Amino acid sequence: MLNWAIIFLIIALVAAVLGFGGVAGAATNIAYILFVIFIVLAIIAFVRGRA
Repeated sequence: MLNWAIIFLIIALVAAVLGFGGVAGAATNIAYILFVIFIVLAIIAFVRGRA
């Protein structure tokens, strides 16, 4: 999931450089959501692994 977040972040950066503001904003939002989901799942896995 972290890989997908990084891919969407790269897409957002390229779109922003090329001037596609709408695509860059959408890709940034998707990357942010995927990153938050990754962090939550990582914390859950860490807590369950220690218990």
